Amino acid sequence: QHKDAYQVILDGVKGGAKEKRLAAQFIPKFFKHFPELADSAINAQLDLCEDEDVSIRRQAIKELPQFATGDNLPRVADILTQLLQSDDSAEFNLVNNALLSIFKMDAKGTLGGLFSQILQGEDIVRERAIKFLSTKLKTLPEEVMTKEVEEFILTESKKVLEDVTGEEFVLFMKILSGLKSLQTVSGRQQLVELVAEQADLEQTFNPSDTDCVDRLLQCTRQAVPLFSKNVHSTKFVTYFCEHVLPNLSSLTTLVEGLDIQLEVLKLLAEMSSFCGDMEKLESNLKKLFDKLLEYMPLPPEEAENGENAGNEEPKLQFSYVECLLYSFHQLGRKLPDFLTAKLNAEKLKDFKIRLQYFARGLQVYIRQLRLALQGKTGEALKTEENKIKVVALKITNNINVLIKDLFHIPPSYKSTVTLSWKPVQKADASQKRASEDTTSSSPPKKPSAGPKRDARQIYNPPSGKYSSNLGSFSYEQRGGFRGGRGRGWGGRGNRSRGRIY
Repeated sequence: QHKDAYQVILDGVKGGAKEKRLAAQFIPKFFKHFPELADSAINAQLDLCEDEDVSIRRQAIKELPQFATGDNLPRVADILTQLLQSDDSAEFNLVNNALLSIFKMDAKGTLGGLFSQILQGEDIVRERAIKFLSTKLKTLPEEVMTKEVEEFILTESKKVLEDVTGEEFVLFMKILSGLKSLQTVSGRQQLVELVAEQADLEQTFNPSDTDCVDRLLQCTRQAVPLFSKNVHSTKFVTYFCEHVLPNLSSLTTLVEGLDIQLEVLKLLAEMSSFCGDMEKLESNLKKLFDKLLEYMPLPPEEAENGENAGNEEPKLQFSYVECLLYSFHQLGRKLPDFLTAKLNAEKLKDFKIRLQYFARGLQVYIRQLRLALQGKTGEALKTEENKIKVVALKITNNINVLIKDLFHIPPSYKSTVTLSWKPVQKADASQKRASEDTTSSSPPKKPSAGPKRDARQIYNPPSGKYSSNLGSFSYEQRGGFRGGRGRGWGGRGNRSRGRIY
């Protein structure tokens, strides 16, 4: 009966500032009483959401959740998602709060609006909608984030993942790995399969294509935390052994200051602990062994063609060797007679000579490091110079333990070490053995990353070299898609743009 009066309120959006302010409050207040005018009312409120006067815009946005009833909710969610592009911080916060409030009314309907904009909206809207999901979903209570809602998020995310940039992919992995239903063994397995699909492990690997290299690294970094004794890394380890290791020296990246070869070897080492049954185990172990030999030089007098003859000692690249030796040690457990039955006697003898030579250099190095760190505790260990030495000691101790294992007759694969860049786990009997040589200079639990320079500038070992990126590293900080590279992974196709309220 008051339809005409409500129409007058709707027409107020064409009036002056006072009329618009009143309209912004009264249109939502009486909205539920006039279902036949629902479309006109929502459109009128939208006009106010785009008003030039910021106070009118804010008022109109604040009231939008009142329109989120029944079939109107997905539309309101869609509108609010588009409004995320606002650069006014107060307005942006109002949009966030409004989205969260309708989430609690109908999570699935709200997600429908968000995902429709992620799939079809403008780039800025897509970017902010993804960011909203990655930061806000984890704050919602369990009664909102039901199993059905989580399944909907997974289904819709799979559609988005068909065409994403590197950074978007990392955010979606953060969203999905935070879902309760995907924290089970089968859930993590699903995530690993998603990452493997994204990494495109069926394709031919091109080491000179920076996009191809960055995609593989970014995907592998997302997969590594998901692997466990029950969720195997076999597919990734196989790909690294067959396609990446043989091309290690020709890898390219646009990420400044990143030792790409070491990065690959670190990822391989981390994954090797969780590798399941591998089809071509012997041939992949051989590839790993051959790559290890490249970094395990012969003593100068033993070198062929007089390559290292004279006084020059070959450089010992400890960081690389730690990764390769660890990976070989992990996979070697699956084929313990590789060194004795699969290699000819000459090759085994050559390997033992290289191990012996490396071990000698290692002992000198470990003594020097211990001496340099002796008696130092607390603050003294926090200087850049000593941080590098602490990590160096972890690396050399690890290599020492692994070499001792391989010197057993027959070679043994029983020792356990914690990779130098990983936080130390609580020591059990097997790990005590790995660190039995560390004295008062044993490293702190989480060594900070060393400065990006050759550690030899600080202390001069007899014949050793550490890579520039010693120490711990964070998966997300090292994104290979930052730094003015446009939209990594080839960008997304053009879509139709514009307001689609």
